[in-house]
Amino acid sequence: MRVAFAGTPEFAAVALQALRDAGFTIPLVLTQPDRPAGRGMKLTPSPVKQLGLSLGAQIAQPRSLRLDGRYPDEAAAARAALDAAAIDVMVVAAYGLILPAWVLQWPRLGCLNIHASLLPRWRGAAPIHRAIEAGDAVTGITVMQMDEGLDTGDMLLTAEEPIRPDDTTACLHDRLAALGGRLIVQALRDAQAGALVAQPQPAEGVCYAHKIDKAESAIDWQLPAVVIERRIRAFDPFPGATLVCEGELVKIWQARCRPEVTGTPGTVVSVAPDRFTVACGEGGLEVLTLQRPGGRRQPASALLQARPTLLGQVLVPPSAGPLH
Repeated sequence: MRVAFAGTPEFAAVALQALRDAGFTIPLVLTQPDRPAGRGMKLTPSPVKQLGLSLGAQIAQPRSLRLDGRYPDEAAAARAALDAAAIDVMVVAAYGLILPAWVLQWPRLGCLNIHASLLPRWRGAAPIHRAIEAGDAVTGITVMQMDEGLDTGDMLLTAEEPIRPDDTTACLHDRLAALGGRLIVQALRDAQAGALVAQPQPAEGVCYAHKIDKAESAIDWQLPAVVIERRIRAFDPFPGATLVCEGELVKIWQARCRPEVTGTPGTVVSVAPDRFTVACGEGGLEVLTLQRPGGRRQPASALLQARPTLLGQVLVPPSAGPLH
């Protein structure tokens, strides 16, 4: 089986490596154009491009795949590359471009997508973040047959992954990436054996996982502590959860709910040598790990040493985005 692969971030690179390790031939890799990154804003290839080059695959980086769109020459070049690759199937994982009908219909087995949720729960761009934020107990991977809708295609394989009480998006991402790699290998082997069975998604239970916005990092102390704590974990590593303390923008990375706490939301109601507690709309939040401007993640004691009069202060949400 000859497989084209379309993906961009590390989540997708894990699946690409799994396909290669399983012995599939991957003549063509599609990925997003190189982007500026780092302090020097140097053009940097995506994780999928870097891996694809090391595997000896041809790399295509069109800005669009629409033949009648803004970059028709790049789309036409991608079409020629697909034709030359003589593929049987395309595997897609967090690619970042919309696949038009001609791409979906090009391989004889179509395009299979690795999606990081149990569809139809959390269609869209940020399923891992939103599952943690919502307090879901379980998530997983769905391999689906792509159609022209947004994550609406028939399901081919699913696998569950529990969400642990201390999961952040970063650690849950890594487990789901590994699970996605295993599941897509199984899906292609089932396809080779003619054993894949497509199942339409249920009409009930559809949720949309909106893309994460930097503005969401601002902590709203009027919310219940359990909601804020989930957001802290959901927004780790991006965009973080931020507050303002004596004019200083601070990120919280780890906190614990204290349901017995009462007080005016946003007020620091207790201080210990290595932590402090803030009253919320319901309960309180015990802050354990944070990050001050220009620094690294540290125990809350770092802020307490710098701000010894923290007790009784009101921590306000920032009016700007997270730390730079």
